[in-house]
Amino acid sequence: MLDLRDLQTCTHCGLCLQACPTYVATGQEAESPRGRIYLLRQVQSGRIGWMQARPHIDACMGCLGCQTACPSGVPYAKIIEAARAEVEAHARPWWQRFVRKQAISNFTQPARLRLLLQMARLFGMQRVPRWTARLLGASESVVRLPELPAAEWRPTQMVYPAQGTPRARVGLLLGCVMQVLFPRVHRATIGMLTLAGYEVHIPHGQGCCGALWVHNGYPKEARRNARKLFRAFREVDYIVVNAAGCGSTMKEYGLLFKGTPEQAEAEAFAQRVRDVHELLLDAELPPPKRNDALHVTYHDACHLAHAQGIREQPRALLRRLPNLKLTEMEGAEMCCGSAGIYNLLQPTLARDALQRKIKHIQATGATIVASANPGCTLWIRQGLQEAGLPVEVLHPVEILAKAYDAMP
Repeated sequence: MLDLRDLQTCTHCGLCLQACPTYVATGQEAESPRGRIYLLRQVQSGRIGWMQARPHIDACMGCLGCQTACPSGVPYAKIIEAARAEVEAHARPWWQRFVRKQAISNFTQPARLRLLLQMARLFGMQRVPRWTARLLGASESVVRLPELPAAEWRPTQMVYPAQGTPRARVGLLLGCVMQVLFPRVHRATIGMLTLAGYEVHIPHGQGCCGALWVHNGYPKEARRNARKLFRAFREVDYIVVNAAGCGSTMKEYGLLFKGTPEQAEAEAFAQRVRDVHELLLDAELPPPKRNDALHVTYHDACHLAHAQGIREQPRALLRRLPNLKLTEMEGAEMCCGSAGIYNLLQPTLARDALQRKIKHIQATGATIVASANPGCTLWIRQGLQEAGLPVEVLHPVEILAKAYDAMP
């Protein structure tokens, strides 16, 4: 629920403007963080309705670049998620809510996602169909359907023992899109964590973390998913996540469950959540076994950099590889435009952000982009392919696991 006190923390100084990709793209005040906060104040005072504010709330990427730039500590993540819940409840046609919920369900149920991608390939579909985009409320889609990995991967055991004396027991979140499209990242994560001295558990009964639900205005559904994780990860010291959006949501479970009987349990769970880079940087790793010459640029996933404050850890880990050249790109912290399912819902603004990102990647001359979020990886890969650039997009732990020969 929107809190007027949160809205009043904004002083309208404007320091958020150049950190906001939708303002940079349009130059319109209503498409800036302070402009959206002004509109929400108008809604709260009864001067306008949710229908008038909805287009501008929908256009927000939720990247939280403004939250990093803000000197006043405006809790923009809390504000935009509450605003989206109000929009879904009061200003979205019922049929469009139904279609959006079905779309999110398809992404957050691995078996269904895998089947839908297989069917799409069978019928020769390369992109999300135009009619599907229009049902979701977009003009038309520019999103290419991803390829399924050549072979499906499932954990061969529920516990992977640590090398040497165990530092701690960690439970790995398999997630939704990560489980279906990026099994190599899970293998690399297991390999690097066990090498670092962690005993890795793959708990039964886990599922979606709720990130896509809460980011699109459905907190009730997000809480339902979170409860499964509370039960699944009771027996481990830490819950390790290798997808930026999932990690940021899980670290904010206390806010998601605020005012409910489960708030204390949610807060205790959130305190145990760690991004994989945090755990690896804290551990002592042996020298790498390979010394490949690599030229890498790093893309800051929004929910890693702005939501979790994790910027230096992935870079520091990559710099441990002696023959790796890390070139910083301009605008590394600016959103690529994927933003969950944003590129389906707002194709024009998403495309603008992607083209800007591709231009900055190309300027570095790097042959690898390191990206720690599945949505970013898929969207940037699409942009690079369309631009004809022979650049790989890999998760940092994939790069590390190859160098340390740590892929199980």
